[in-house]
Amino acid sequence: MSIKAIAKPAKTLLSPKDHALILIDHQSQMAFNTKSIDITNLRTNVAILAHTAKGFKVPTILTTISKDTFAGPLFSEITDVFPDAEVTDRTTLNGWEDENLIRRVNAVGKDRLVICGLWTSVCCNGPVLSALEQGYEVYIVTDACGDCTTEAHERAVERMIQAGARPITALGYLSELQRDWARQETYDVTTSIAKQYGGAFGVGVQYVKTMFGAH
Repeated sequence: MSIKAIAKPAKTLLSPKDHALILIDHQSQMAFNTKSIDITNLRTNVAILAHTAKGFKVPTILTTISKDTFAGPLFSEITDVFPDAEVTDRTTLNGWEDENLIRRVNAVGKDRLVICGLWTSVCCNGPVLSALEQGYEVYIVTDACGDCTTEAHERAVERMIQAGARPITALGYLSELQRDWARQETYDVTTSIAKQYGGAFGVGVQYVKTMFGAH
């Protein structure tokens, strides 16, 4: 018996209203020793996430570790987008052990979480494994994470995937939320983010809009 295809998306694909985004410890001190990804690429990918979350109205939780005594301020790519957002500062390396952060997760009330942070093997790995164990669906934005070595980053990503996390990328996240160029309400949001931060893809979008009036 042959299978009949249906024109509908997979349930595992993200949509703007079915998840929350958690950005963990994208701070100066944590970035200084991040070697698994170029810092410019990392900041660009974090900018894509922040602008996408704001443009698609995704509930977003920001958290830092020892902001005033050790790790310093968040990337401006985050604070420029969310200048008045609440930022939960912690002492725990695993943010999932912080009562204030968990209170915010529960207040958002989403069973599906998109998570990334510095470093991948510590401040990202802990919450991802903990959330998975408690029954959450978790997606990790691997190119908005980084670690002291490529080895540390890759082993952490493998560990999270083995536990059930789903890996995605920042530009993939943007595309997955838009998913259809006919969605006019977020078309300008998507193309503006792509043009500013999307590298060659963004240049291509700018080219076709300028040369051929694409819309």
